[in-house]
Amino acid sequence: MGARAGGRRTGPKCVAIVGPFSSGKTTLLEAILARVGAIPRQNTVASGSTVGDSSPEARAHAMSVEATFATVDFMGESITFVDCPGSVEFSFEAQPVLAACDAAIVVTEADEKKIPALQVIMRSLDELRLPRILFLNKIDKTSAGVRDTLKMLQPVSDTPLLLRQIPLRRDAIVVGAIDLALERAYVWREHAASEVTEIPDDEKAREIEARFSMLETLADHDDHLMEQLLEEVAPPQDAVFDDLAADLREGNVTPVLIGAAEKGNGVLRLLKTIRHDVADVEATNKRLGVPEDAGTLVQVMKTVHTAHGGKLSIARVLAGTVNDGFELALPDGATARVSGIYRLLGKEQTKVPSAMAGDVVALGKLEGARTGQTLGAGKQPAVQLFDGIPPQPVFAIALRPKERKDDVKMSAAIVRLAEEDPALTFTHSQETSETVLAGHGEMHLRVTIERLEGRNQIPIEQRAPAVPYRETIRKATQQRGRHKKQSGGHGQFGDVVIQIKPLPRGEGFQFTDTITGGVVPKQYIPSVEAGVRDFLKEGPLGFPVVDVAVNLSEGSYHSVDSSDMAFQMAAKLAMKEGMTACSPVLLEPVMKVQIFTPSDATAKITGIVPQRRGQILGYDARPGWKGWDVVEATIPQSEIGDLIIELRSATAGVASFEANFDHMAELTGRLADDAMSHARGKAA
Repeated sequence: MGARAGGRRTGPKCVAIVGPFSSGKTTLLEAILARVGAIPRQNTVASGSTVGDSSPEARAHAMSVEATFATVDFMGESITFVDCPGSVEFSFEAQPVLAACDAAIVVTEADEKKIPALQVIMRSLDELRLPRILFLNKIDKTSAGVRDTLKMLQPVSDTPLLLRQIPLRRDAIVVGAIDLALERAYVWREHAASEVTEIPDDEKAREIEARFSMLETLADHDDHLMEQLLEEVAPPQDAVFDDLAADLREGNVTPVLIGAAEKGNGVLRLLKTIRHDVADVEATNKRLGVPEDAGTLVQVMKTVHTAHGGKLSIARVLAGTVNDGFELALPDGATARVSGIYRLLGKEQTKVPSAMAGDVVALGKLEGARTGQTLGAGKQPAVQLFDGIPPQPVFAIALRPKERKDDVKMSAAIVRLAEEDPALTFTHSQETSETVLAGHGEMHLRVTIERLEGRNQIPIEQRAPAVPYRETIRKATQQRGRHKKQSGGHGQFGDVVIQIKPLPRGEGFQFTDTITGGVVPKQYIPSVEAGVRDFLKEGPLGFPVVDVAVNLSEGSYHSVDSSDMAFQMAAKLAMKEGMTACSPVLLEPVMKVQIFTPSDATAKITGIVPQRRGQILGYDARPGWKGWDVVEATIPQSEIGDLIIELRSATAGVASFEANFDHMAELTGRLADDAMSHARGKAA
């Protein structure tokens, strides 16, 4: 392969800022905005006044809980930065964003504890084939050598981490950076432009070694550069920059830049790297498979419901131009009309007349449009470019408004929240009369409740969702049930004899009859079955009854007083008296669980499972995840409610699990008594 020209594109670009929790992503966005003059000064997260983390929930918890969009102009180019949450609980927020970006800035620091979270992020970028730059933040606060740090970080990256800068130190303190491509030194100044200086004599040997290592990596994809290195010919600087740009765009390397976002250090070099090396929307369209003749195409990255402006669909125009009033085709064949186009700087909106390919804008009142959807022009639905499915929820709460009058209002508010956050699911259980909200962790749902109460002024009560216990029987019996009532005129009469017996686990319910001689007329046999089924909705222990067979064998009737209702009542009486003699027992659902964990925490996980009455089935390496395991177990559903909190505490916040129903198991003793007492308390 010969030398390649990196090329220079000037179309609008979109870059996501991602990284582990508390790595400095929001601080970096703030530093970028200050450096380009989009805000008058750089504020701190602690001050609660940053452009990112502008929501009340983000400021209350001092953490990003949603993606923040900010479009700026830098050296004649438009760049949209998207600050994405770092917590794994809000990680799905980034997926529809990343799908439409040109590149990502991965913000991290020299902290071994954050490597598992960094690996999760890097893997999501790999799956999307998204080019990325690693910004090694807080370089002024670490004593670790930068090359040792890269050795620590390299295992989480499938592509080589390519060091583009090394720290400039004075008296063991980092005071700037040496750029290996430019072969210049920069002395940082807090919140100001750096001072360009010559590389100090005592740093030259280190710079030469680090630069040669960078060129060797670039030469893996450039035969001409390899020949120059073998012949000890210094490559032209332009050729080196072209190789850096081309290898980033093609995903061959992950360039590593260093800095201290809190002081605004290293930000300008990062911005220039984005301007010169990151491709624009044309390359992104190729990655996504957008046809060249696609016409106007829009990718929805996030949905927001504002207090006064209604619904906004934050979207990237992948192709064509969108004007105010433009009609877009939804995936279901319907159409929606754009009502207002806005450029974003956090919560600040600036109305613009149109948006071109590459722009990220908020489109007003696109009713029916959903996060992650691809919208086209005209009547023909566009091919969907993003098929991200949220992971299975791992934490759930049952909620209801404190005042019954807010039921409808709460339901509508939850629908809007779920539209904003596709990782939320909510269901209404007919059995328990509960509205159950589920998501990716305790903090995820805490923030959701805060939004529900804060935005909509709906006080909420919450509790753990009810466990769907069942009951069954251990013994068989025969029982007569007679319903006889005389109250003037026609009376009521129904008489049945039934046999009740247990069935193998999982068989459900069976009803048969062995009536002979018409002692129970055929037209009343379905009524007997209906009465039995109605009783089984709540057995003697207070729960639905399963795995029971009932046979109708005898009975009698009255030619005038018998009726469907009379035989239903007779069946219920027989079941009520007979079931207590069948040794009823409580059943609890047991789930088959797959727990995904870093390998160094597997021993902790296998210790947690038995404490929750679980049984380890085995564990193995997680396919495609270096340094991760999958632990398989069965755990009672009642023990899974807050399992994710303990798992994440044991794994630096990164473990997850999937749970699916496996079987029902008998529950006796104190736990069964507690379950029945709790059910009686709720019913009262």
